[in-house]
Amino acid sequence: MLASATRTNAPARQIKFGLLILLLLVTGRVFGQTNVVIDFEKAKITGRWVDSWEDKGVVFTPAHPPTKSKAKARLMFFPHIPSGHKGILSAMADDPIPVRARFTNGCSWVTLVLWGSTGCAARLEAFDADGKLLDEESLETIPGRKAPGDPIPTFELTVKGTNIAYIEFSGPRPSEYLAADELRFVPVPAANK
Repeated sequence: MLASATRTNAPARQIKFGLLILLLLVTGRVFGQTNVVIDFEKAKITGRWVDSWEDKGVVFTPAHPPTKSKAKARLMFFPHIPSGHKGILSAMADDPIPVRARFTNGCSWVTLVLWGSTGCAARLEAFDADGKLLDEESLETIPGRKAPGDPIPTFELTVKGTNIAYIEFSGPRPSEYLAADELRFVPVPAANK
C-alpha cells in the first residue's frame, strides 16, 4: 500500500521540483538585473580638477581634448547647495566637453539624475564598444526654478541598449554647467557578453 501511494505522488513531486527550479532560474535572472547606483558622495569637493574618477566599475573622463585651447580636459565635483549632494561635471567652462562614463563590463540601461544652469540644454547618449550610437535622450531646456528662492531642480534622462560600453552627457554652452548627481545602471550579465 505504501509503495502504491509513493508512486502516485511521484509525478506531483516532479512537477513541484520542476516549478522550484524554474522559480530559482527566474529569480536569479531578476536579481542579476539589479541597479547599480553611483552617487558621487565619496568624492571630495576641493575646487581642484581631476583627470578621471572611478567607482563601481565605471570610469568617468572627459569625452575628448579641448577644441579651443591646448589645456588638458578635466572634470570636477560640484555641490548642489539645497540638497548637499555632489555632482560630477566638465571643468571646461569656456569649452564644454561631454563627460564620458565607461562601463568596464557593459550595461543595458542607464539613468542619470542631473541639474544645471538655468536655460541649459541636456543630452545623454549611449554607445557600443565600436562607438556606434545606441540610444539618446535630450531636453532643449532643463527644468528651472519656479521662483527665485526655489532650489535648482533635478531631472532624469534614460538610455537603453543591448551592450552599452559608455555614455556621454553634454548640453551646456560656454559659461553654463550640467552636473550628474547620480548614475543608475543595469550591468550586462556575464553570460550575455
